[in-house]
Amino acid sequence: MASKRCQWVDEKDALMVQYHDTEWGHPEHRDQMLFELLSLETYQAGLSWRTVLHKRQAFREAFANYDLEQVAQYTEVKIAQLMQDATIIRNRLKLQATVNNAQTILALQQTGQSFDQWLWAFVDNQTIDHHVINYREVPAKDDLVISVSKAMKKLGLKFVGPVTIYSFLQAAGLVNDHEMTCPYHTK
Repeated sequence: MASKRCQWVDEKDALMVQYHDTEWGHPEHRDQMLFELLSLETYQAGLSWRTVLHKRQAFREAFANYDLEQVAQYTEVKIAQLMQDATIIRNRLKLQATVNNAQTILALQQTGQSFDQWLWAFVDNQTIDHHVINYREVPAKDDLVISVSKAMKKLGLKFVGPVTIYSFLQAAGLVNDHEMTCPYHTK
């Protein structure tokens, strides 16, 4: 069987192909990048991934390249300004969640633990390979995701329901859901 990208990738969308090939499912350990991926999955809730991905650069500009310290200082005035920015997804609760999540991750870091360490402990610092044949068979949530979601809520993170968190764990490489026929399954 010939190798081909995961079926969810629109081969005509260069940005989607690049994201799949260079980021999705690759183990991520930088807190700032984990924060960005979590934020993107938050914005995606109820929308298509394509929409979010094509607004990613605008989100980076709006959120100071996801600099945790800067975003944690955003005020309601700044949120009101962002609500006027047509280049991003303008959902007040999601924007407020981004600020809250930056504050929460910073508070975690102040305890001496990185978000990376906290998160990857759920999988014993090893990517879980689901050996996916067809992406349509991947459940929207499982026991791991429910556990991570509950822990994130307890930590103080917002917009971290199980479906969002499953997508986040896929994106950050904690779970490998590249289809078995995908050349990126083993990378």
